[in-house]
Amino acid sequence: MYSQMPINQKDVDVVGVGNAIVDILVNVSDKFLENHSLIKGSMKLINEDYAAKLYQDNTPNLETSGGSAANTISGIAQLGGNAAFIGRVRNDSLGEIFTQDIRSSGAKFNVPPIKNGTSTARCFIYVTPDAERTMCTFLGASVSLEPKDLDLSLIRKAKILYLEGYLWDDENAKNAFIIAAKECKKYGGRVALSLSDFLCIERHRDSFIPLIENYIDITFANESEIMALYKDSNLEIAKNKIKRICNLTIITRGEKGSLIITKDDEYKIKAYNLGDVVDTTGAGDLYASGFLYGYTSNQDLVSCGKIASICSGHIVSVLGPRAKVSLTSLVKEHLKNK
Repeated sequence: MYSQMPINQKDVDVVGVGNAIVDILVNVSDKFLENHSLIKGSMKLINEDYAAKLYQDNTPNLETSGGSAANTISGIAQLGGNAAFIGRVRNDSLGEIFTQDIRSSGAKFNVPPIKNGTSTARCFIYVTPDAERTMCTFLGASVSLEPKDLDLSLIRKAKILYLEGYLWDDENAKNAFIIAAKECKKYGGRVALSLSDFLCIERHRDSFIPLIENYIDITFANESEIMALYKDSNLEIAKNKIKRICNLTIITRGEKGSLIITKDDEYKIKAYNLGDVVDTTGAGDLYASGFLYGYTSNQDLVSCGKIASICSGHIVSVLGPRAKVSLTSLVKEHLKNK
């Protein structure tokens, strides 16, 4: 039976390190994806010229601060947690959008923008009528994140350091990732990782597995990502493999709910249907928000899973990765009724 050990008393619940990206959400048809040779549900990296063309060719339905870890940190702050984000933007209009938006959620973001070099990162999120999202991402200034940009004093204060797998795409960011993880664990914190995307796993499978084994306490993944990690179409086999190397793994399964897996136990959490599914952007990110908020409050794993499921159940009913209601009130309401 898994027993969650209380986390050391620290000033900050969660510090996230990730790509600082402005999400540009656009509603499109399936034909649009076909015409642009995009694989539904995937994330494709693009260059600055193509990003500029897409920005001119599309009429955004929403522009907001984004990036996987940034979404999670914003969600934790909206739940009332003490959360901070480390990422890099340029001193341009999109950099201002990112900074103002993430701070408006209550999260701390104090990394100074760069004055030279490439522009702020952006992610075009194409939402099809089935609510699935397909992404084209220009990483821009976000990949200039390097070890010297880390606020190690902040990381030392964190109960949880939350990292996104996308950081593994750049060598400087990868180095920052490892340094941050070592510093957090040295001072009694725990390290959580989101596997981010199945194509990201395809790029880095050989190094992700030892990364998890050596540095990660909590792994977040969806069903396809965990199976991609082990190149296996059988979820049971993938589950048995991941629990040998990670103390705590959370697997999201859409409308089938989620699984919380320890080395000895498994808990099934049902999905919360809180409205018509409009957009799946941020579903996994907000699940992580709810789970880590509960976890850093020393709640049991099932309660953590329920809070997470409520948060993701709401976010898929709105456009974009930001809650349109009080997440705190929403969680209280649905936990009280169950």
